[in-house]
Amino acid sequence: MITREQIMIGNVEIDVVRKDIKNMHLAVYPPNGRIRLAAPIKTDHEVVRLFAISKLGWIKKHVKSFQDQRRETPRSYVSGESHYYQGKRYLLEVIERKGINKIELSGNKKIKMYVRPGTTESIRAQVMKEWYRKQLKAQIPELLEKWEKIIGVTSNDWGVKQMRTKWGACNSDVKRIWLNLELAKKPPICLEYIIVHELVHLLERHHNNRFGAYMDKFMPKWRLYRDQLNELPVAHGDWGY
Repeated sequence: MITREQIMIGNVEIDVVRKDIKNMHLAVYPPNGRIRLAAPIKTDHEVVRLFAISKLGWIKKHVKSFQDQRRETPRSYVSGESHYYQGKRYLLEVIERKGINKIELSGNKKIKMYVRPGTTESIRAQVMKEWYRKQLKAQIPELLEKWEKIIGVTSNDWGVKQMRTKWGACNSDVKRIWLNLELAKKPPICLEYIIVHELVHLLERHHNNRFGAYMDKFMPKWRLYRDQLNELPVAHGDWGY
């Protein structure tokens, strides 16, 4: 059974999720610094409050880092607009012509979008989104195979989708990995870091000392890659880590 409640510590609002776990776990999520505290079902309310109070400095530091993070400006999908792919900035060139809608990279500086005349902004956005999805899906299998061998685990399934609060997710019961579509825009090492992060959850579900020790063992520079990812601009609006 899982129950949810909210507590206020000063002007800090914390979502408390009670479930069948042994220890309390605290996390702050992008894009806006939502705070979530997972606690064992029978933990006394005052114990939860005291734990949150003891972590208040840590919470405020992480909330501020997310709130200060740069946001992409809204995109209209017109020629001359900047778009990112694998950490590099490209200028978009929209070409209207008959035929199927498609996107092509042109050298190292330009993305060409071929669309039918009169195509709306929402359709152009969808064309770009599906191109990102296709590119990201092409990168993942080789990285999964590489890191499954290194870590000594095997995932049964994986997928790509937009997620509201995380860069990746792992259902360790069924060994399924999910990766955020936004990773298509980020440097390849950031995608690799998230894949390692989620695969390590097949060894340890929680973000505890054991999890950190595994990350240190398999990817010693993981904190550098994590910080790099979290310093990059996030998509405009509520990107749906």
